[in-house]
Amino acid sequence: MKDTFTLDKAPIGTPLEVVGVNAADAPESWDVWLEEIGFTAGEPCMVMQRAALGGDPIAVRIGVSTFALRLVEAACVTVRRRAH
Repeated sequence: MKDTFTLDKAPIGTPLEVVGVNAADAPESWDVWLEEIGFTAGEPCMVMQRAALGGDPIAVRIGVSTFALRLVEAACVTVRRRAH
């Protein structure tokens, strides 16, 4: 999809929207788990912070919740910049 990228590559503080979850190369059930905690198509999200050394994990706001995701987990979430 044009203008989409994975959450692990998202800049801090940019308003984003979840396009979908693709965990085909990840351990079984990661896609279900990510969707259960809120990473569903159309949901607003934002990377709030990255760890100091290497940027792993990242703090992600999804809806009204904030989660720490490892970069390998965040790489399963496709996002795009939200229109203002």
